[in-house]
Amino acid sequence: MTYAVTAVSGQLGQEIARKLIALPGATSVIGLARTPGNTADLGIEVRPGDYDKRDELEASLQGVDALVIVSGMAPPDQRIGQHRNVIEAAKSAGVHKLVYTSIQGPEDGTPFSPVVQSNRQTEADIRASGLDWTIGRNGIYIEPDVEYIDSYRARGEIANSAGDGRCGYTTRSELAHAYAALLTRPDHDGQTFDLNGTPITQVALTGYLNRTFGTELTYRAMSPEDFVADRTQELGDFIGPIIGGIYDGIRRGVYDRKGDFEAVTGRPHQSWDDYFASLRG
Repeated sequence: MTYAVTAVSGQLGQEIARKLIALPGATSVIGLARTPGNTADLGIEVRPGDYDKRDELEASLQGVDALVIVSGMAPPDQRIGQHRNVIEAAKSAGVHKLVYTSIQGPEDGTPFSPVVQSNRQTEADIRASGLDWTIGRNGIYIEPDVEYIDSYRARGEIANSAGDGRCGYTTRSELAHAYAALLTRPDHDGQTFDLNGTPITQVALTGYLNRTFGTELTYRAMSPEDFVADRTQELGDFIGPIIGGIYDGIRRGVYDRKGDFEAVTGRPHQSWDDYFASLRG
């Protein structure tokens, strides 16, 4: 079998490729990237993989048996067409199986919902492709909260609109482990899985960060409107409302789910005690 992963210049795509490379046996892994020369040295062949260039994608997917499509980052209306380019190119190139990195999230009522809806459309396109398929729906990455620790420290608090809602966070490493299983195990074909760890509140997350980094942060709940305004001021008119919509989804309980990680991988998702202990060294 020859496996391929798109967007290997990005963090998730690169993690998935590394997990596939590490599998026992003579696994052939190919990476695709919009600019192959910008890709970190993975020790594998990296071919052109611009989602806007269907013919280029078809050429790059020659000889590939199964493909992980890492969801793009374009605005929702563009993303649907880009993903269709990949699906159609894969069919023309003779790929047999597609695995898609979709997302969990509120499907209506928040500024994040159009992004979720675009992913749901790609899910439908993949199911209608005539190929074997498996879909994962990612929980929210926990790494950005870790990476934001200096900003939290400067403010002395974590403030957002999640309130008492619990969020089934995940990590890129755990997701990559799950996607390697989804790609290589036919018993998962034709199914959709929620990929996340144990749901926790913002107060619990704040406690983990305090114990890990020696901070004394507190958690403050904001209204959805105030949080969108805060994020928009810092991140701009596109990303700010999206971030606000994610946290409104947490408040509404959208991410409070057990998830299917163990069913996919055969082991539980890494616990948050173990994850944060690993950061302490």
